[in-house]
Amino acid sequence: MAKRVDKPTYEIDPAVHGRFDERDTIFMRRFWDHAASFHGVEFRDRAAERISAKEAGYSRIDFARVLASWTVHNCFGGAFSWDRLGQADPSMMQFDRYEADPEEMTAEVKRTARLFGADLVGICEVNDQWIYSHDRSGDPVEIPSECTHAIVMAIAMDKEGVATSPEYSSAVSTGVGYSKMAFAIASLSEFLRNLRYKALPMGNDTALSIPLAIDAGLGQLGRNGLLITSEYGPCIRLCKVFTDMPLVTDRPIDFGLTTFCRTCDRCSEACGADAISTDTEPTFDVACP
Repeated sequence: MAKRVDKPTYEIDPAVHGRFDERDTIFMRRFWDHAASFHGVEFRDRAAERISAKEAGYSRIDFARVLASWTVHNCFGGAFSWDRLGQADPSMMQFDRYEADPEEMTAEVKRTARLFGADLVGICEVNDQWIYSHDRSGDPVEIPSECTHAIVMAIAMDKEGVATSPEYSSAVSTGVGYSKMAFAIASLSEFLRNLRYKALPMGNDTALSIPLAIDAGLGQLGRNGLLITSEYGPCIRLCKVFTDMPLVTDRPIDFGLTTFCRTCDRCSEACGADAISTDTEPTFDVACP
């Protein structure tokens, strides 16, 4: 059973920890890191070959479903925009900033986030350590100082689909998650803007999602490097919105995962790429960029 704690259950070594460069994420290394085995590789590359070979889980129907699952994410270019979406809701401009008790507005924000598709939602203060030092284009990331709170949302994924990885049906679960993320953060951001507050929506960009989610009380860090929630395990996608709206923060949670992961190696044993540590204790040693 999860209990609220005063501090997150992760540890930081100030001597080695610094703001991370988004260009060093696995998503971006695919474009520039020629030494990486996955350089220039994506799931579309062998589609025709796999479909012709009639590999299980790689049919033309499966491939069509994968591409369709990304539709909202790929076509809704404004979802991750920090600016107002076009001229949406100009009628709201006649009103001054909505002022209310932070507890009342926190409840309304969480209710709205759930209406827009969040399965879990928590709030934390923005920790500058989790903001990328540079974005994927190499530009320094600067967050407006008044945006002091992060609304962190988890979107549950299809567990049965994820379990088929690396088949296309697992990629469908991912695509649906990202499309739901785009809808959730864009809609929640417009809600905040309609009340005359700033809103900076983010997916994987701008800041690290997992430590923010831990700070917001959504789960704990697992041996596999993912956020583990008590409700959905690691089977989620994360997104967040930074805002200047005064909100009440959530406390981190502890449901014994850190202790459990010290003695459980199931994820590392199951990992075909040997990408998960088998050490009993976590370390600050860097395994890769």
